[in-house]
Amino acid sequence: MPNLGSLVDLGITRARFVTTLVIIANAFTWYLVAFEILAHMVDTISITTHEITMIWTIHFGGVACAAFVGATLSSQLINRNNLLSLWMSLGVVSSLVPLIVVVDCTVSLVVFSLLLGVTFGLGMPSCMGYLADSTAIDKRGRVGGIIYFAIGIGTFLLWTILIPFFRLEVQSLILAIWRVFGLATFLVLKPKNSYAKVTKSPSYVAILRRKTLLFYLIPWIMFCLINSLTRPIYPPDVVRTSMIIGSIITGLFALVGGLLSDLVGRKQVVIAGFVMLGIGYAILGIFPENSVSQYLFTVVDSIAWGMFGAVFLMTLWGDLAEDMMPEKYYAIGGLPYLLSGFLDILITPYINMLVSPSTTFSFASFFLFLAVLPLLLAPETLPEKKIKERELRSYIEKAKKIKEKRG
Repeated sequence: MPNLGSLVDLGITRARFVTTLVIIANAFTWYLVAFEILAHMVDTISITTHEITMIWTIHFGGVACAAFVGATLSSQLINRNNLLSLWMSLGVVSSLVPLIVVVDCTVSLVVFSLLLGVTFGLGMPSCMGYLADSTAIDKRGRVGGIIYFAIGIGTFLLWTILIPFFRLEVQSLILAIWRVFGLATFLVLKPKNSYAKVTKSPSYVAILRRKTLLFYLIPWIMFCLINSLTRPIYPPDVVRTSMIIGSIITGLFALVGGLLSDLVGRKQVVIAGFVMLGIGYAILGIFPENSVSQYLFTVVDSIAWGMFGAVFLMTLWGDLAEDMMPEKYYAIGGLPYLLSGFLDILITPYINMLVSPSTTFSFASFFLFLAVLPLLLAPETLPEKKIKERELRSYIEKAKKIKEKRG
C-alpha cells in the first residue's frame, strides 16, 4: 500500500487548489440551491402542467446551449479567466432578480428559469477545464473527489441551515452573497490562465467520433437515464430519508472513489460502481416493496453516485482531452447529468402509473449490466506508466521495511 504522504499529495499548489475548489464548489452549490428555490416557486404558483413542462424545458435547454456556447468561447475567443469572472458576476446579478422583479406568473418564471440556466451553463465548462489543466492526471481523481465532497456538504448545509428559514428575498440575497464570495476569492488569488501545453480545440464532431469517449459516454448516459426512471418509484418517506443518508455516503465515497481512481484507474472504479448498482437493482426487482431492500439500495446508489461523481463529473473528461483544451469534453460529459434532472422532473407524475416497480427495477438491472460492456472495451485513461510507477514505489517501500526489520 502507498504511504500516507503519497495519498494526501494533491500535486497542486495550495493557492491553485483553493481557487479550483472554490470556483467549482461555489458554482455547484449556488446552482443546486437556486434550482430548489425555482422548483418550489413552480410548485407553489398556480400554473398548468403544460406551462410547467415549458418552464423546465427552457431551463435545461438554456443550461445545455449556454454550456456549448461557453465551451466554444473559452476555447477560441475569450480568455478563460475573463470568462470565469464574467460568469460569476452574472451569477450575482441573476441571484438578485427576485429582489427586483416579482416572480409570480408564467412569464416571469420562464425568464427567471432561463436566466438561471444560462448563468450556470455559460461558465461551467471553463470552470471544469480549469480543474483539468490545474491538476496532474495521476492526482486529478483525488482533487475531483474532494471537490465533489465539498459540493455535497456545502449544498446540504446551505439548503438545510440557511435557506428554509427565510423569505424569497432573503434567500436571493444569501445566494448573491455566496456568489460574491466565489468571485472575490477568484479575483484575490488572481490565478494565471492554466491552459494545457497544447491549446488545440477540437470540434464537437471530432470529439464524438472518438471511440474511447463513446465507450465511457454511453454507460454514463445509461446510468443517468435509469436513475431518473427509477427514482419516482420510491415511497416519499424513503426518498426523504435517502436524501439525508445518501448525501453523507455520497460525499464520503466521492473521496474514496477519487483516490481509488488515481491508484487503480478510472475504469476499475466505474465498473465496480456499475456492478454494485446492477446487484442492487436486481434485489429491488425481487423485493420491490421490502423496506430493507429499499434502504440497502439507497446505500449502494449513494456509494455509486459518490464514485461516479468523482470520476464522471470531475475527472474522466479532462483525462480524455489529454493535451487539448478540455472545455468541450466537459460540456459533452455534463449533458447526461442535465438530462437526468430534466427527466426526473417530467416523468415523476407518470412513471408509477405506467409500469410496476418490480418490472422497472428488473429492467434497470439488466440494462446496467449491458452498460458494463462498452466499459470492458474502453482503454484506461490513467496512463499505465503512472500505475506501474506507483506499484514500483510501493514495492521499494515494502522492501525497505523488510530490510529494516531484519536489521
